[in-house]
Amino acid sequence: MPENAPAMPPDRFLVRYWGVRGSIATPGPETARYGGNTSCVEVQCGDQVLILDGGTGIRLLGNDLLKRAKARADVVRATILFTHLHWDHIQGFPFFAPAFVRGTELDFWSEHRIEVTLFDVLRGHMAQPTFPVNMDDMAATMRFHVVERDGSFDLGPVHVRTAPLNHPGGATAYRIEYAGKSFVHATDHEHPADGSIWEPLRKLADGANVLDYDATYTNGEYHGDRGMSHVGWGHSTWQEAVRMAQAAKVRRLVIFHHDPDHSDEQLDRIAVEAKEGHGDTVVAYEGLELDLLAD
Repeated sequence: MPENAPAMPPDRFLVRYWGVRGSIATPGPETARYGGNTSCVEVQCGDQVLILDGGTGIRLLGNDLLKRAKARADVVRATILFTHLHWDHIQGFPFFAPAFVRGTELDFWSEHRIEVTLFDVLRGHMAQPTFPVNMDDMAATMRFHVVERDGSFDLGPVHVRTAPLNHPGGATAYRIEYAGKSFVHATDHEHPADGSIWEPLRKLADGANVLDYDATYTNGEYHGDRGMSHVGWGHSTWQEAVRMAQAAKVRRLVIFHHDPDHSDEQLDRIAVEAKEGHGDTVVAYEGLELDLLAD
């Protein structure tokens, strides 16, 4: 390298959590430490930015991406991977500021499960009379792609694999591989009623460095200790998250997609109990950052 050449930036494989809650945003004093924004996870692989879902957490991420781009005198370029199109996974997209900035480049990936396209769903989400601004007001360049079930695709040096999850209307799990490390994102998912392990996810997560998993309920809540059963609702438990982590031999488990009624104190208790089953376990909170290349 020439003597005065700028130093190469360090390589990175970072996972950042901007929204960790399921179903509906829950701001307030009881959720202040873990956060109340709905699902949004950023994965940075080298200079590539991948965004998993567009819950309310994507608003804060969008603001941060604009700051980073301004510091580089550049534009925002990102790939958004949707696990599915339920409201809590798309409701933040109309507030994603980079989408309104000319020069921004966004690639969207989603499995095609229904008669309308991802573009149609997002456009309908922003239509009158429920929203005052429509997608035509977004100045970004947008490209839409279809995820194949049990498929794979490459984003430069990043390899992405998918698997189907057990959720009403379907959902997609993603495995992101980069620089010899792997991160698996598995939300929204319900474990099989017969007590077996969901094989498509076990295979996808096999040997992963990090697996985050839909652990909305405790076993008791799932079976109805609040007075109503949540069987068939499309979500799992932290106990099943531990089982999956053990079956797939993942290194680190991240408990994710928290029940709107779970307070910080309840999540603290879940963290202690889950670690007894899988020692390297963390309960996701807004601001959590995992550096896979440092492990």
